[in-house]
Parts: sequence; structure tokens; C-alpha cells
Amino acid sequence: MTPITAGLRRGWIELRHTVTTPMDLWSYLFPALLLLGTIFFMRDAQVPGTSFSLGARTLPSVFGMNFALGGLMTTAQLLIMDREDGTLLRAKALPRGMSSYLIGKVVLVGGMSLVVFLLQLVPGLFLVSGLHVGLTGWLTLLWLVPVGFAATLPLGAAIGSIFDDPRNVALVNLPIFGLIAASGIFYPITGFPGWLQGLAQAFPMYWLGLGMRSVFLPDSLAAVEITHSWRHLETFGVLTAWAIVGLLLAPMLLRRMAARESGSAVAARRERALSRIGR
Repeated sequence: MTPITAGLRRGWIELRHTVTTPMDLWSYLFPALLLLGTIFFMRDAQVPGTSFSLGARTLPSVFGMNFALGGLMTTAQLLIMDREDGTLLRAKALPRGMSSYLIGKVVLVGGMSLVVFLLQLVPGLFLVSGLHVGLTGWLTLLWLVPVGFAATLPLGAAIGSIFDDPRNVALVNLPIFGLIAASGIFYPITGFPGWLQGLAQAFPMYWLGLGMRSVFLPDSLAAVEITHSWRHLETFGVLTAWAIVGLLLAPMLLRRMAARESGSAVAARRERALSRIGR
């Protein structure tokens, strides 16, 4: 098989496995239930200056947040776990195995993000009112999701290639959650200080949230955004810039990581993991 065919097959097998494993399914359902519960309690609050439900405004933002988290955190965590249990070393030993491995991870993370999206979208439509998707929204979604993944997946792979201990991912997760809180996901960003607005706009989370809001919310809600518009051109530009940064950075870090993989390194990480369990 070619690396692309092998990668697609690998990703499909891993995705099928994760959606048929009870513990993995719970890891999808539990966060979705928490977020939907938050949306439910926000449904009667209103976006400042409008009569529109704050819960309905927040739900599309959460969609964008989850695509960002899938590309960044899920990719990094999968890469670190595969380094620890030797999966990455086995892929390295095969001809063009790293290429098929990475393609498989793209399929897996994309599929997992789609499952989470559907778990939140379908019940969310019954919890809040006012959401709709027109022709322009569908066209926006067609370019927003691929560009969003291109902006976050390589960065997640770069992060995962730096750390070899799953506990160290917390060093990255905390700043990411901080950026999410500042990115206008749960409250309009125009209510934040100017310096915080500028910081949030430098990262993909804000733009994915803004893009998703433009897909599902009426155009009148653009009035509560910065510059009172959906800024599709800026969204595409910033996400594309991050995609270029990630695609330049990730291959270099992944090659260095793969070169350092060895049986002794895997054994040392496994021993370290067993010692943590022993405690």
C-alpha cells in the first residue's frame, strides 16, 4: 500500500476502535454533557445590547473551540502516548511508516472532532433557538474547518514532539485554556480590555470561534463583534498564517523526534510510566 492508503486505513481503524470502546465514548459524552449543561443555564441570559440568547451565541463558539482543541491538544496527547508505548518506534521501523502514521492521525483527530461536533450540535439545536445555516454559512463551513485544522494540527504535532511525558502536557494545556477564556468563546470579546482583545486575536481559537458564529448566527449578531463584522478575510488570513508556521515547524521537530526514538528510549519511558503506577 502507498503511505496515503495505509494512513487512511490506519486512521479509519483507530477511529472505529475509539467509537466502539465504552471508555472512549464516555470521554466524548462527558465533556459534551458539561458544555451542553452550561449552554442550558445560559439560554435565558442575553447578549449585551441585544435580545438574543447568550446560550445560542455561545454554542457555535464552543464548536470552534472544540475544533481548536482537537487539533492542538488531542494531536499532542496522542503523539506523546504513542511515543511512550512504542507505537511511534514501530511506525519508524516500517518503510515510509512515519508518513502513514501522521496521515492516520489526521484522519483520527478529524473523525474524533466530527463526532464531538455532532454530539453537541444535535442536542444543542433543541436547547437553544435562533441558530440557522444558510447557503453562505455552508460555504463558509467548507473552507473554515479545513483551514482551521491546517492551522492547529501541525502545531499540535509540534507540541507533541517536544514532550515525552504525558504529565508535561499540562504545561501547554493551561495557557491554551487561558487563551480560550480570553477568546470570546463564552462571552463577547468586546467586553474585555483592549490589550486582552489584541492578545486573543493573535491565536487561532478566537478566529475559529468567530468563524463558527458567522456560520450559525444571524448577521445582526455581528454588531457585537470587533469592527461589527464577521471578518471572513481576516479569519482566513490569520488561520492560513498559523498553518504556514505549523507546517514549517512541525516537520523539523518531528524529524528530530523520530531520529531520537530507539528501543532504549521507549524502555526508559515505559519504566517511568510503571513507576508512576507503582506509586
